[in-house]
Amino acid sequence: MTGRERLAATLEHRQPDRVCVDFGATWITGMHASIVDKLRKAVLGDPDWRVKICEPYQMLGEIDDELREALGIDVVGVLTRKSLFGTDTTDWKPFTLFDGTEVLVPRSFNTTVDPATGDLLAYPGGNTSAAPSGRMPKGGRFFDAIVRQDPIDEGRLDPADNCEEFALLDGEDVAFYERTRRWFDHRTQYGASIATPGTAFGDIAVVPAPFLEHPRGIRDISEWYVSTATRRDYVHAVFERQCEIAQQNLQTIIDLLGDAVQVAVVTGTDFGMQTGLFMSVGAYRELFKPYHKRINDLIHERSSWKTFIHSCGSVWDLLPDFIEAGFDILNPVQCSAAKMDPRRLKAEFGRDLVFWGGGVDTQKTMAFGTPDDVYREVRERIEVFNDGGGFVFNAIHNIQGNVPIENVLAMFRALRDSGN
Repeated sequence: MTGRERLAATLEHRQPDRVCVDFGATWITGMHASIVDKLRKAVLGDPDWRVKICEPYQMLGEIDDELREALGIDVVGVLTRKSLFGTDTTDWKPFTLFDGTEVLVPRSFNTTVDPATGDLLAYPGGNTSAAPSGRMPKGGRFFDAIVRQDPIDEGRLDPADNCEEFALLDGEDVAFYERTRRWFDHRTQYGASIATPGTAFGDIAVVPAPFLEHPRGIRDISEWYVSTATRRDYVHAVFERQCEIAQQNLQTIIDLLGDAVQVAVVTGTDFGMQTGLFMSVGAYRELFKPYHKRINDLIHERSSWKTFIHSCGSVWDLLPDFIEAGFDILNPVQCSAAKMDPRRLKAEFGRDLVFWGGGVDTQKTMAFGTPDDVYREVRERIEVFNDGGGFVFNAIHNIQGNVPIENVLAMFRALRDSGN
């Protein structure tokens, strides 16, 4: 099978010739740039190669065509036109990470150093005359959003303020998706995914709007979560407008990309903690499920695409609702959280959901285990999740920059030994 055929079989819950593998197709199934750098040097032996930062907020590294082929990765993907910092990838410039890794970043990505702390500050759209919107602690590996919340005046709260980032696609956006179609057309041997813009309702990576110079509305993450309980009419108004715009944009994107795409990454909003949900099932059903269903219904009616939900934590109690809302794929499959036992997940929900992730624990095993620990866990997870198909191998969320390269190599060795 080609990667595209392998993903197609997996999405149809048919047993593929080997487990389907994704690294780098989405912003939550990637690797930190320093790991990509070490992996590329270990596998391909090119000491002068500079990895491109495809997502600067998390400092994720691009898995290029040569490395993808060498590692047996089956899926490619395209993110949105602009990053969480509002930068694009029309040009590149050199950059050095705190750990000394030399990479390439988008030309429009600009930073300064906080003289008081040595922290790295990032700016919306790269505009250093604006207030910084992201902070990477000195010696750190990724950015945290800087909350820029004006004092809230309840009498003046306007849902439109939390919708200023949602707009109908313009000419530049259409040109981007036309280029995206051509990019996919040159990689037809791979499975293909696309991140759909504006469909992640209440995603805390987006709420602080690190891409806007002067964000209005409710932009403090804690205040936003409070609002889902105390200002539900406001949240509904935001989601309603967001959904209307997203539906119109989706129709345009589907028309432009057609069958070149197999998977739509719809949302990365988290609903789980280590021990359970941090939002009740009832709250999900009232606030989120109606909009998820509208988006999924449109995608399924207008295309052959399967829809992908990312939600960290213990989301067992929401899985029936995710299925009813129309989601086909669950990520990151956090098996370390309460109730998220791999065998139980596969037995109860494996007929309805494709598990995209769950292949190895990034919180403990990848970062702090031995290569033997990694090898053993990867083999066990493939045995469970890939039985009968319906499994795309990926770690539980992105592989972070503190992971020993020996563990990453052990993961890929386990994939090869499993028939990869």
